Amino acid sequence: MSDVIGSPTITEHEAQQVELANATSKPAVMFVHGLWLLPSSWDRWARLFEEAGFTALTPGWPDDPDTVDEANANPEVFAHKSVGQVADHFDQIVSGLEQKPVIIGHSFGGLLAQILAGRGLARVSVAIDPAPFRGVLPLPFSSLKSAWPVLGNPANRNRAVPLTYDQFRYGFANAVSETEAKELYENFAVPASGKPLFQAAAANVNPWTEAQVNTANPDRGPLLIISGEKDHTVPRAIAEASYHQYKHNPGVTEFVEMPGRGHALTIDSGWREVAETALAFAKRFV
Repeated sequence: MSDVIGSPTITEHEAQQVELANATSKPAVMFVHGLWLLPSSWDRWARLFEEAGFTALTPGWPDDPDTVDEANANPEVFAHKSVGQVADHFDQIVSGLEQKPVIIGHSFGGLLAQILAGRGLARVSVAIDPAPFRGVLPLPFSSLKSAWPVLGNPANRNRAVPLTYDQFRYGFANAVSETEAKELYENFAVPASGKPLFQAAAANVNPWTEAQVNTANPDRGPLLIISGEKDHTVPRAIAEASYHQYKHNPGVTEFVEMPGRGHALTIDSGWREVAETALAFAKRFV
């Protein structure tokens, strides 16, 4: 596979993670975050998977800041990032690996994990509360309300959009206590590119949308879709519709619902249960 070093979007840290993964015989796992979060949101997952014998990569979207404080101080760096641009960025990272990785993504990261798997780049993939792609039709009210801070203003397509605490509480942290919701907001929430939400919203009327997945690729590898029962942003109807898009794929496709969990299920106090569910699925095929 080609070397990622020298690619304009690959950071030195990301290149080092690829080199470390290639220097070991351990299976690789790559974590892909979604909107309003940073790669650091996966730190606990990475440690858990490494303790289980994997080597973990936690790359960011292009131009991701290193910390939440830096991100909130420089929100403009998130603007203009599209689904296709970010997918190609992660594609370049995978192309530098000497083995196909397990790819685990949350929210828009879950959509990206499916795009990469559809390109035949994943050994196994796990999509957690994944954003919808072309062909996924349900649009529950709670999902529209969660996206409205962005979709409510067409100018947000080319902006970086932060969430207020109340918006984060509704879209991410509705299934945890008020105290935990505030802690999650302070420790994890950052601005996000508005463009991917507009792309997902228009996917079913745009045949050329970047928000589409090759669901039929027989080289996709096993896929698990995880849905949080109380998720407002990606309700079960969306996650389940994504699952049903794979009915013609000969590979293993499974669906699991996590009872009582919201969209913050990868970062809240119950993260380990979700991580261990993903880990158990990955270990079946690695």
